[in-house]
Amino acid sequence: MTEETMAIAEQERDRAKVEAQYTWNLEDVYPDQITWRQEKDRLKTTIPRVGTFATRLGESPQILAEALELRFALDKELARLYVYASMLSDLDTRESEPQGMQQEMQQLYADFGAEASYMQPEILGLGGETVERFLAQEPRLAPFTVVLRDIIRRAAHTLSHAEEKMLADAQPLASSASNIYGIIANADFPYPTITLSDGRSIRLDQAGYASVRTLPERRDREAGMSAFFTALGGFRRTFGATTNSSVQKALFYARARKYRSALEASLDGPNIPISVYMRLIDGIARHLPTFHRYLKLRKRMMGIEDDLHYYDLYAPLVASVNLRYTPDEAERLVVTAMRPLGADYVAVLQRCFRERWLDWYPSTGKRSGAYSNGGAYDVHPYILLNYLGQYNDVSTLAHELGHTMHSYYSNKTQPYQTADYSTFVAEVASTFNEALLIDHVLKHISDGPTRLSLLGSYLENIKSTVFRQTQFAEYELRVHEMAVRAEPITGDSLAELYLDITRRFYGHADRIVVVDDYVANEWSYIPHFYSEFYVFQYATSFTAAETLAARVIAGDAAATKRFLSFLSSGSSKYPIELLQDAGVDMTTDEPLDQTMRTMNRIMDEIEGVLGS
Repeated sequence: MTEETMAIAEQERDRAKVEAQYTWNLEDVYPDQITWRQEKDRLKTTIPRVGTFATRLGESPQILAEALELRFALDKELARLYVYASMLSDLDTRESEPQGMQQEMQQLYADFGAEASYMQPEILGLGGETVERFLAQEPRLAPFTVVLRDIIRRAAHTLSHAEEKMLADAQPLASSASNIYGIIANADFPYPTITLSDGRSIRLDQAGYASVRTLPERRDREAGMSAFFTALGGFRRTFGATTNSSVQKALFYARARKYRSALEASLDGPNIPISVYMRLIDGIARHLPTFHRYLKLRKRMMGIEDDLHYYDLYAPLVASVNLRYTPDEAERLVVTAMRPLGADYVAVLQRCFRERWLDWYPSTGKRSGAYSNGGAYDVHPYILLNYLGQYNDVSTLAHELGHTMHSYYSNKTQPYQTADYSTFVAEVASTFNEALLIDHVLKHISDGPTRLSLLGSYLENIKSTVFRQTQFAEYELRVHEMAVRAEPITGDSLAELYLDITRRFYGHADRIVVVDDYVANEWSYIPHFYSEFYVFQYATSFTAAETLAARVIAGDAAATKRFLSFLSSGSSKYPIELLQDAGVDMTTDEPLDQTMRTMNRIMDEIEGVLGS
């Protein structure tokens, strides 16, 4: 391990000491907060103009075009303002001024939504025939074709002007549960500190926990996971209340819009059949024996003689291999792995690093996890990381760059109103990049232990993205079903449900993995539950990406061209159709079944190396 990679693993969490090249350059969005506020105040005075078109949309195709152009131009500027405020807040969630800026934007979005709330009901009042006639008569409406036809499709769930305005006015209230959770989890929570077996002390904030659970010493992993989840359990009542608030919000909006469930409401926007969600849950239940085969193989590779425990599931599969990468090494590795996608793709990747689109290191108060934000349409996407230098962090870098490239190409190719893509396809580009990365690394490593470690990492990715996210999806579905039945949603009931599902997934009853009692509190560590029915799309995207990446890796030029076209498509079609154009049908079992065949093939290879 080099001195630089040691510094990554044990770095001080003082943001002021991080070199500028490893931080965002937010000046690309606005030069400073003063400029941000000037633009926000200017936009605030412009928003009422949207309301001047009320009752007039049917006067002529030209009036409709003018109204839509203004509505989406304002939305574009609102998004840019929000991106700046939210990213500034994420750098230190303890700072109150950026939090206040976010709250101002939430209110401004609500004001905008209220002013524009007449549009959908009024367009519906025109009727499908009139809308189609207007589209044929006015070329300026062509960029809004998808938007207009989608409004007509969702007619049964669009309310009156007054009702739509009421829902828009409630948006700041609707985001309260997520906002409160974010502040508690990232800034105010009293995370515990433990002493490791080598005498070092480590604070178990979310980045600290993510690091400790990968340590080679079992005692440290057990102590870290037990302390972390036990501490979360001490706030079980609070997290139960925020979860209940979020679930009730989703149920309220679903019922207000005349959906039978929050799931139906969530999937109707991108026009995804509910059967896709249920097919995934049923399919993973069918493939649990494959998952259990992996868990038994993990135990064997780790050399564990007694029971495999939940706290063992993030540790290195091959203890003698400790792959570490500096940011420069990670950059070179990822850029080289992406070369099958062509020179233009690689050139844009290199810009990401050179122009400081990334914020690399964890620091005190910084938002946990990783994400790509492509919401500033006229600028470029940004990536937040909490980089620790492990191979998993390099894979996360490739993952988030996939999102960034998807946003970059869609923003470059599509008009604003169809540039943003559905969550259902959002994880395809990211997991596609991970597949190219692991394929590249494996092709250039012949060392037995290292190869075993990377093959294991590939399996771990399937475990965490397909099985774990589907486990989350089933848990989330059951919680929302509890709300429909008016059952109590409390910290205790959520913990009981979560532990039951987790133990079934991991074969606790058969001692495939021992899931200790404190794991019941893990649900309160997952921020994605505040974005209802989001997590299942990690699993579906992974299976789609695996299918598409295999063709590109095999040198299929047509498949590569289709994939690059997919990256540029935004929401110009519904997500199921976009993936069908790219070459995969998510309404069937085949993508999941193909992923399971790949998983079993990798396990066959590992067992062959180990000696069955």
